[in-house]
Amino acid sequence: MLKIIPLGGLGEIGLNMMVFEYGDDVFVVDAGLMFPEDYMLGVDIVIPDMEYLKGNAHRVKAVVITHSHEDHIGALPYLLREISVPVYGTAFSIGMIQHKLSDFDYPIEADLRTVRPGDTLDIGVFSIRFIRVSHSTVDGVGLAIRTPLGLVVHTGDFRINHNSIDGMITDVNAFALCGKEGVLALLSDSTNVESKGYTISDESVGQTLEQLINDAPGRVIVALFASNVARIQQIVDIARKKNARVVINGRSMELSVRVARELGYLSFPEGMEMGLVEMGQACDEKVIMITTGSQGEPMSALSRMAEGNHKQIRIREGDTVILSSKSIPGNEKAITAIINSLYRRGANVIYNKMADVHVSGHAFQEELKLMMSLTKPRYFIPIHGEYRHLVHHARLAVETGIPKERVLLAENGQTVLFDEGGARMGNVVQSGRVLIDGKGIGDVGRSVLRERRILSEDGIAVVTMVIDQETGVVLYGPELISRGFVFWTETGHVLDDAQCVILEIVEDVGPEVSNRVEIIRARLQKALRQYFYFTIRRRPIILAQIFEV
Repeated sequence: MLKIIPLGGLGEIGLNMMVFEYGDDVFVVDAGLMFPEDYMLGVDIVIPDMEYLKGNAHRVKAVVITHSHEDHIGALPYLLREISVPVYGTAFSIGMIQHKLSDFDYPIEADLRTVRPGDTLDIGVFSIRFIRVSHSTVDGVGLAIRTPLGLVVHTGDFRINHNSIDGMITDVNAFALCGKEGVLALLSDSTNVESKGYTISDESVGQTLEQLINDAPGRVIVALFASNVARIQQIVDIARKKNARVVINGRSMELSVRVARELGYLSFPEGMEMGLVEMGQACDEKVIMITTGSQGEPMSALSRMAEGNHKQIRIREGDTVILSSKSIPGNEKAITAIINSLYRRGANVIYNKMADVHVSGHAFQEELKLMMSLTKPRYFIPIHGEYRHLVHHARLAVETGIPKERVLLAENGQTVLFDEGGARMGNVVQSGRVLIDGKGIGDVGRSVLRERRILSEDGIAVVTMVIDQETGVVLYGPELISRGFVFWTETGHVLDDAQCVILEIVEDVGPEVSNRVEIIRARLQKALRQYFYFTIRRRPIILAQIFEV
């Protein structure tokens, strides 16, 4: 029996992780993270729940990486600290993983192995062929997974293009050969299923960028994903034609450029790159900066420029800022805030709603249909996307001619079983999201998030009081301190009246009552919650520190 178990990525954008099982042979495709949603206050990143893999660690043989984006490799350090297995990926992916592991707090001795498109890898009963796909980073691959029950195709993140500036074109012939052999199941990227037609070409974006950069009156700052090596090369080529020089800014951008140059994926003419100090001395119209921060990340280089907090760069009148990226769902507010701040500082800002400055790395509807036509799968499983994306992709598959009963709409944790009789849904395994807060892994749960939300919206009130154990007389306090919901100078009477509420409760509970402190604390918290809601319509967290002496 073949089992395919998604542990992340089916129901959200990001968090991609999928398990393939046959008998005692298990391997994992990708181990990605997700950036926190609005309600996850204080959380740094989110990773998949890996308890199922931990419980089957003795059977896990390898991890296979499709490409280098964070939503596919970001959780790998957390997986490798639990399970020591080889990691297979293409050269750029392995290069980025090496740096990620070296920066991780926990030392990891990883067995990283490089593969190339066209290579075949044997993992137990599985035989995996790596197929070149085009995406918004270099060295992306799809997987043709030969199993004892048939061939399974996993597209990875892909688009279908017929020419590419980096030469990395989706190998439609390889996918067609899979279809000719016979595909048991196709697992296909759903991210852009709502977009009709085809993705635009890289050449079209390059032409737009070249015109915008050439027309800019002063400095040009281009913000994009650090992993988009092909776009970086486009900008470098435009700078060469303009006889301008390029500044690489932002830690992740510098890392990506360094790895890409070492592997020969990125070429800079000699003397073209300059540092921030040289930038300050150069003629404005001869400066092109490539930077991070296209998603409005709070500490990114572009965000610090927009807020005026960057130590070496100040946005000024005449600067042109190009956001050469599409907003990740959930980042729209942060991106809008940066755009507004840049405008306030006098910059001219150009983004994808104004011009074709970005091409998606994910296939549109016609490309998704083409993938189905090439592979001719017996069963179809939509992957990588929110639930609405999976539903739309399932409907698209039916429209393309795949029988509805052979379209399997799975979610995280849902086992898809294949045997000689066909495919069906199996049991549900443990899955979910683990929140990473600083160095804490999974210690922030719903109750902590709820408390943080209340603190952010309603504040906190702390009551401190010392009571004589024998007489019940209040020796100190009640001292009441509020944070985040009321100011003493403006509404001091609220706190004064709250102190009266506290004293009434203390008087009602005499010194002869056993467990007196706990009773006072419970009644005090309830009474203050009611009082504050009645007077100011707030429900602050109430902390009561009561001591008996």
